[in-house]
Amino acid sequence: YFPLWLSYAAGVLDKAGHEIKIIDAPAKCLEKIDALCVVQEFAPQLVVIDTSTPSIINDLSFAKELKSLLPLCKICLVGTHASACVDEILHANSYIDFIARHEYDYTLRELADKLNDPNQYREIAGISYIADDQVINNPDREYIHDLDELPFVSEVYKKYLDIKDYFYAHVSYPTISIFSSRGCPSKCFYCMYSQVMFGKGYRKRSAKSLFDECVYISKEFPEVKEILIDDDNFAVDQENVQEFCNLMIKNNVKLNWTVQVRVDLKYETMVLMKKAGCKLLVAGFESGNQQILDNMHKGITLDQSLRFNDDAKKARMRVHGCFMVGNPGETQETMMETLNFAKKLRLDTVQFFPLMLYPGTEAYDWAKSNGFIKAENYREWLKEDGMHNCVLSTDKVTNQELVDFCDYARKKFYLRPSYMMMKLGQCLTNKEDAVRTVKAFGTFRKYLFKSVNVLKKVEERAQQ
Repeated sequence: YFPLWLSYAAGVLDKAGHEIKIIDAPAKCLEKIDALCVVQEFAPQLVVIDTSTPSIINDLSFAKELKSLLPLCKICLVGTHASACVDEILHANSYIDFIARHEYDYTLRELADKLNDPNQYREIAGISYIADDQVINNPDREYIHDLDELPFVSEVYKKYLDIKDYFYAHVSYPTISIFSSRGCPSKCFYCMYSQVMFGKGYRKRSAKSLFDECVYISKEFPEVKEILIDDDNFAVDQENVQEFCNLMIKNNVKLNWTVQVRVDLKYETMVLMKKAGCKLLVAGFESGNQQILDNMHKGITLDQSLRFNDDAKKARMRVHGCFMVGNPGETQETMMETLNFAKKLRLDTVQFFPLMLYPGTEAYDWAKSNGFIKAENYREWLKEDGMHNCVLSTDKVTNQELVDFCDYARKKFYLRPSYMMMKLGQCLTNKEDAVRTVKAFGTFRKYLFKSVNVLKKVEERAQQ
């Protein structure tokens, strides 16, 4: 995926006149030593490292080696894990100079401006650091209210990245990923972005700003086949969405785009989005059991999901459905309800995942307080092959049972004759769909054809 948040911050620093470089080691398949050499050659005064819970041990290891290589360089961590675990990180890792908490675009700009004057560090809202053997947490920085002030992230991609390095299974390649808003008013208890990074106060770019970036992309990246507008919830303000769609239609901008929405999206908004080039809606249905939805504070009903499904069919919109198991109250029975509900909906594609636990979220606190986290350190958030590892085992379902169910659910959903016939029809009538389906099948075939023994175990558990 695109390094979105680093890229937005890089755009702010670039606009302020700072000389910058973005190193996306995974995208370029760089080994650690290669990435260290690139940094050494650039010889920066400040290095900003994005962090996550599964990668934090590796992130800290890289930072330590970097500090040994460039002892005068200041190192700042950003991202979800660093924001949630400030004291834990700074107390144990003296080579980390700063953590820029939460939304860090303007925090980094001020830090870069004042980097050479330690007397000014206390003035920088949003940073944490060690002084006199104590962790200093400066007051939080206010969230950015006018998102139109931020540079287009697509301009940053053009200057510093290669868009062909990035691929999303549900979006046509090559693509560009951007954001039109930050913050989400929903209260989902598992979401790290609203709880740790950007808050629950919804802030949006104007319809004109989003439209202007789409025009820029169409001119500067003629090879792009689709834009992924990657907001947690694109359509919080449906009037703003409709204004954006009308601008796209009126000015005849021919671009496909995909968005994430909640199931309260109105039919009339769907119709306008379809006309303006929206190709796919990504919706979080999460569960087929109303009590589980209530327990995770999802704020939707099964009836809303069914209406959304009917409206999407009428509007001829394709839908990617997201489902999650392992939330409070989950049992073998409720997981099967979720699978049956998913099969009941007319979805183009689906994903089934166990609940992932991240520090700073209600979900993590719930699991930790109940002794449900089966991991001794953050490294266990990953498997040896680099894939996510489920570390959640509740008093009703184990982590292995959650993983087995997701494999089972994918098979039962995708290998239905009715679904395969629908997909075949799409592939025969649309070349892009055919290419994307073949690629996706190549990625997921190992899950679809899991051991028969695993599938039998899931069915036996469900019948008990």
